[in-house]
Amino acid sequence: MISIKNEQEIELMRKSGKITYDILMKLKDYIKPGMSTKQIDEYVHDYIVSHDAIPSFLGYEGYPASTCISINDMVVHGIPDDTKIKNGDIVSVDVGSIYKGYHSDSAYTYIVGKVDKKTEKFVNDTQKALYKGLSVIKSGVKLNEVCKAIESIAIENKYGVFDCLTGHGVGKDLHEDPYIPNISNYESEKIILKSGMTLAIEPMFSLGTNKVWLLPDEWGIVTRDGSKAAHFEHTILVTENGYEILTGE
Repeated sequence: MISIKNEQEIELMRKSGKITYDILMKLKDYIKPGMSTKQIDEYVHDYIVSHDAIPSFLGYEGYPASTCISINDMVVHGIPDDTKIKNGDIVSVDVGSIYKGYHSDSAYTYIVGKVDKKTEKFVNDTQKALYKGLSVIKSGVKLNEVCKAIESIAIENKYGVFDCLTGHGVGKDLHEDPYIPNISNYESEKIILKSGMTLAIEPMFSLGTNKVWLLPDEWGIVTRDGSKAAHFEHTILVTENGYEILTGE
């Protein structure tokens, strides 16, 4: 069952989403070469708790940090540690906040310093795929239309798409129904979007393979060929005529 949120629940998710959005935007100026991923995690943690919220990820199924920070060939779920950010890295930060029992979930890939034009285009295209997916959302649309819209950017540019990593519903729980793949699929063809649904849409692409390895820490997921990966995500509300981004302006 895909939950439909009432106005009170939506308002709590808006407040949660603003906290998540604001800290991701602050990271644009905060992340610098030489900084450790643990420093970034501490900065995000302190911001979330100072705004009367709780980090969604901390302790989730045993996860030990408040953020997932994934550099270059790491797709998602990188555990913050003493790893230092370098000039030319692309750094994906995934953040969730709980405000009065309701989650928001968002991710952004930051370009640190200078990168080649191919990498810059790749990061921008992954973000473009997020907004292309959002552009088709409204009540009455099949969920697979969103999946196809996201996938179209990957097909056009020959990027890898990971069928084992998906978006999801979000609300009282960090992960709710439905799963939202970034590729066209039969299951999503059967799901009709309805006003009041709250979804985390999150394209994850690579410059090469669509295959991944799970690291020995049983969290970090990297591309099998070492190619760079990017990740963008928004929590959105489905409305009668479109959508509202809960983790954005």
